[in-house]
Amino acid sequence: MTYTFYKYQGTGNDFVFIDNRQNVFNKKDAKCIAFLCDRRFGIGADGLILLEEDDTTDFKMVYFNADGNESSMCGNGGRCIVAFAKYLEIIDEKTTFNAIDGIHHATIVDDFVKLQMQDVEVIEEYETHLFLNTGSPHHVEITENLKKVDVRGEGSKIRYGKLYDDGGSNINFVEKIDEETFAVRTYERGVEDETFSCGTGVTAVALAMHHKGETTKREVALSTEGGALKVSFDETEKGYGNIWLQGPATQVFKGEVKC
Repeated sequence: MTYTFYKYQGTGNDFVFIDNRQNVFNKKDAKCIAFLCDRRFGIGADGLILLEEDDTTDFKMVYFNADGNESSMCGNGGRCIVAFAKYLEIIDEKTTFNAIDGIHHATIVDDFVKLQMQDVEVIEEYETHLFLNTGSPHHVEITENLKKVDVRGEGSKIRYGKLYDDGGSNINFVEKIDEETFAVRTYERGVEDETFSCGTGVTAVALAMHHKGETTKREVALSTEGGALKVSFDETEKGYGNIWLQGPATQVFKGEVKC
């Protein structure tokens, strides 16, 4: 089967997109998905995202990790699919779409996308780290000398360790720069490596750092290997709400591929 595909990236977190409104793609073909994401033999990406029809919103987002398995919510992927939907002329500057974790609202101006994330009511704080779910599960650990951290090695140890033997977690290493800025590096499950950026990860970091008292700001800047993102939020009686992930999302190229 030959597919028309589009490559998008959001702060270096890159994705293969396919317009699947006509159900042309076999979602059970994990081997094909892994091939498309392979950086040597395929197109190369952190994941595959399908844009599909939805009965109640503008479109539906279906996300697969690079290993070929359908995964939980991807924040940067969510921002990129908004840019893709605008390219396809499905939306203009505002949208509501469905994803695995529920309905999301978003806006896009030029290539800058603001994506509303799900509310977070539970943040677990431990001696060495924090844990919360921002659409995907995230371990957040404060460190020094972030540039020297072996993210792939240490992240893998934690991801496959006793803490997360029930399905794994994404692992975020964080260094505080100032009151409103944090540097973040993330090991992503499914990719099983460090990615240049992780949208649900920086969202988790912003909330965790506010919860821990490392910042009092309601808008936090996150510096990732792939660029700068912002997360804004409100503190509520139950936790955090009105959470928005903000940053660029751009199309890299378009092509055809056999799979």
